[in-house]
Amino acid sequence: MKYLIDAQLPLHLKKYLEYYNIDALHLLELDPTGTMSDASMSKLADIQNRVVISKDIDFYNSHLINNSPKNYC
Repeated sequence: MKYLIDAQLPLHLKKYLEYYNIDALHLLELDPTGTMSDASMSKLADIQNRVVISKDIDFYNSHLINNSPKNYC
């Protein structure tokens, strides 16, 4: 399993996961300013088949809304 770690979480988390041979990418490696939009982060995770680790509830809610099936009730 591969992970994408959101910018507000410590870089140490990536190092911890890599210590256990887990493929992890920290958002600050791609965007040092930490200003990547939730939509861009979600798209990147989807393209690279990564699970997002975030404490941002807005990301969770926007991802569910933007990726829900069209016929969902």
